[in-house]
Order: sequence, then structure tokens, then C-alpha cells
Amino acid sequence: MKNIKLIEVPSEIGAGTRGASLGVDAIKIAALDFMSNFFVHFPSEKIEVENNLLFEPIQSPYGKRIHGVLNLYEKVSKAVCESIKSNFFPVVLSGDHSTSGGTIAGIKMAKPKSKLGVIWIDAHADLHTPYTTPTGNMHGMPLATAMGEDNKESSAHTLDERTQKIWDQLKNIGKIYPKILPEDIVFISLRDFEKEEKSLIDKYGIKVITTNEVRRNGAESVSRKVLRYLSDCTDIYVSFDVDSLDSSISKGTGTPVGNGLKEREAEDLISKFMQSRKICCFEITEVNPTLDKENLMAEIAFNILQRSVNVLMMN
Repeated sequence: MKNIKLIEVPSEIGAGTRGASLGVDAIKIAALDFMSNFFVHFPSEKIEVENNLLFEPIQSPYGKRIHGVLNLYEKVSKAVCESIKSNFFPVVLSGDHSTSGGTIAGIKMAKPKSKLGVIWIDAHADLHTPYTTPTGNMHGMPLATAMGEDNKESSAHTLDERTQKIWDQLKNIGKIYPKILPEDIVFISLRDFEKEEKSLIDKYGIKVITTNEVRRNGAESVSRKVLRYLSDCTDIYVSFDVDSLDSSISKGTGTPVGNGLKEREAEDLISKFMQSRKICCFEITEVNPTLDKENLMAEIAFNILQRSVNVLMMN
């Protein structure tokens, strides 16, 4: 049986819309509404965040609050690494997706010899870099930091020295570079990305499984296919951005997109992945209750969290 540890990262400095820092608490409120004592069961660690930076002027337009994101990478990677080394399975609840680069770093710091696979369930590719970003928002960049990718071929901006220096530090966090290879990434329900990101997906032939494929073939078949594709990996991290769900249900997130997964499809798929012994970390991110009605997004996220953890504990 796995020992679960919750790591809470209520940060939103990487997002473009305000409110994601409240996502973790919104999920806890959902648990209370469902009369669940889930959050009493497991040890948890709350990461100290940098949301005060939201009140300060932006210094790096192509990597907004990047210095704060670097501090978070250091804290999150340390927490994840120590959890794994203490034989805990880290379940990360984060505000915005930018800090998942720190999650990946922490897994690699704990298991430097591992070949790490990543299942990225998200409407977006998060493969931008400060050289290519249309917004400067750091939650569009975590996979690029883990891959150690600049994508200068698609460059649209010239960086100032400070941004460039901190970006290089993000890629080298934990002194492991790169942390993941493009052939060890699988996107699920990806459907909203820019041409700069598409050029990387095409260049490396990164695996993409569409919403329609999940719907057509079902969770069982898709999970088998993905795990077979990642069969060379020794460990696998699953990152679930709630905007992978269809915009008809994912109102409570900063960047909703149509043609997404239904709640049940996401829940079934993630539960299937959790049956694999290679899964070493699970993250839920981008719940923003300020954009929501009746806390629906957090309730869906909690259902998925609870079922996933139940499956983990049975294995």
C-alpha cells in the first residue's frame, strides 16, 4: 500500500487570470461539502508561495515574475524529492501549472537514474519559452523547462540578461538537465496551442492523444496504449490540468477550451493510470473558484482526486 503525502502549492504567479491560488482551498471546501474527511487522512505540506509579487510591477515581460517561479521550483522540488525519499507518494495540488516544472525536478532529484515519463492531461502544451511566449505567463512554460528547451528557432523576443539567466536556472534546477526527453511525453486532450509549440511537437514527434480518441476507444484502451508507449520509462508522472475538461464544465479555470474531456472520461482515465506501479507522482492544477459557479470545478477535481488516491492505495 502506498503512503500518500499531499503537497499544497497555492501559487498563482504563473497564471494570467487571478484566483488560482484559491483552488486548493476550493477543493478542500468541496471535500467538506461531500462530508469527506479526505484531507484529515493524509499528511500534508503547504509550500510557502510568492503571491505578494502580484502587487509588484512586472520586471520580465517575457517571463512574468520568473524570479518568484524560480523560488517556487526550489521549494516544490525539495518537498517532492524529500517525500519520495521518505517513501511517500506525492500528490501535488497546485494553483497554476507553472510550478509543475519544480515537481518534475523533485522526482528526478529523488530518482536521478530514472527515465521519467510524463502524462500531460491538458488543453495546452505548456511548451512555450520566454523566447516564444505570446503572454509572458509562466504557466505556459513548465514542460519546456523540464525538457531544457529554448526553442530559439521560433524566437519572437530578445531577452534581457536577467530573464535569460533565471530561465537557464529554471532549466538546470536540481543540477539535472534535461529532466525529460520529448519521446517520454504524452499529451492527452491537447487542443489549444501556438505554432511555436506545434513546431516542437512536430520536430520531436511528441505523442498526442486527442479527446476524440479517448471518447472513441475508452479509458481502458487509451491507458494501455499510453503505458505501452512509455514502457521504457522507469517512473511516470501524471499532471492533470482541469482545463483538459470541456469548457461546458470547466468554467472554474483560467483558460477554458471547447472539445475537452467529460468529467467521467477524465476520472476513468486517471484511475486507470493510477493502477500502474510506475506512477510516482500525481498533480492536479488550475482550479480557479473565482471564475466558477457553485464551486463545480473544485468538486469535479475533488472527485477525481479521491478516486485516484483510492486506486493508488489499493495497489
